[in-house]
Amino acid sequence: MNIEEIIEKSKVLLAEEFEIEASEITDDASLKDTLGLDSLDFVDVVVLVEKHFGVTLKGPDFVGVLTFKDFYELLNRKINE
Repeated sequence: MNIEEIIEKSKVLLAEEFEIEASEITDDASLKDTLGLDSLDFVDVVVLVEKHFGVTLKGPDFVGVLTFKDFYELLNRKINE
C-alpha cells in the first residue's frame, strides 16, 4: 500500500469514526484537536488501524505524532516494515 492509498483510506475511516467532515482532515491539522481525541479515543484509533490496516500501534508510536501528516507517515512505516 502506498502513501496516497494510506492517506485516502485514513481520511475516510477517521471522518466516519469521529463524525467530522473529511475536508477538516488536512496534512498540517492537529490530529488530536481535529478529531477531539482524549486518551480513550486513541484506543479507538489503534483499533481502527489494526482492523483496516493490519498493523498494531502502541502508545510510544504516537510520540511526536502531532499532525495528520505525522500519522500518515507512522502508518506508512508500520505497514511497509
